[in-house]
Amino acid sequence: MSEESKTSNVMDFPSEHRENLRILEALLFAANEPLDAESLKARLPKGANLTKLLNLIKAQYESRGVNLVKTGNKWSFKTATDLSPMMKKEKIVQRKLSKAATETLSIIAYHQPVTRAEVEDIRGVHFSPGTLDVLMELNWVRPIGRKKVPGRPIIYGTTERFLEYFNIEQISDLPGLEELKAAGLLESRLPPNLDIKEPKEIDQSQIEPFGEDENIDDLIQSGHEAD
Repeated sequence: MSEESKTSNVMDFPSEHRENLRILEALLFAANEPLDAESLKARLPKGANLTKLLNLIKAQYESRGVNLVKTGNKWSFKTATDLSPMMKKEKIVQRKLSKAATETLSIIAYHQPVTRAEVEDIRGVHFSPGTLDVLMELNWVRPIGRKKVPGRPIIYGTTERFLEYFNIEQISDLPGLEELKAAGLLESRLPPNLDIKEPKEIDQSQIEPFGEDENIDDLIQSGHEAD
C-alpha cells in the first residue's frame, strides 16, 4: 500500500473515529510494555472498533522506522526489522546459552506443558538446577502449574518474553528443526529423543493451577517439584 493511499484511508475514516485513532496511537507509544486488547479497549470510548483501528495503524507504520507488532495477545511498537542492525550498539548482549540450556529450551518450547522429569527423559541425561535457572532468569521459561497426574509435578512453558525475543506471534509459529539448526539455536548432533514436532498452543486442560499458599520458587530451588 502506498503512502498516499494510507493517508487517504485515514482521511476517509469517520471523523468521530479519528480521535480514537489518535488515542490508541498515543497509548501504544507511551506504554512501557506491550498492551493487550482488553487494556486498550478500557481506555477507548465505548463502541470503538479496536480491530479496525489496530489494522489501520499497522498499515500506516508498515514502511516506517517503527512497526506495530502483535506478540501473543499484545500489541506494541518496535523498530523495523530491516533497521535492527543499526541498533546493535543499543542492545544488551546476552551470554551464549550452554548446550544443555538450548536443548532444554527447545524441549520446553515444542513439548509444553512439560515436567522437568520429561525434559530429562527426552534429553537422556539429568541437568543441574542452574540450567533451568538461566532460562527463568531470561524470562523465557516459567512454571505454569501442576500436571494432572499422581504426584502433581510442576510443569513448565514459555513466556510472552520468549515470543517477543524471538519475534514470533504465537507458539504455533515456531520454526522447524532444520530452521533451528540453520539459525544456530541447535547443534547438528542432538539427543535421539529430541523430537521437534509441530508446535501447538498449550492445552490448558492439562494444567492444574498452583495453590495460593504454594511458594513455587522454594519448591523449584529445593528440587521438590512434586508433592
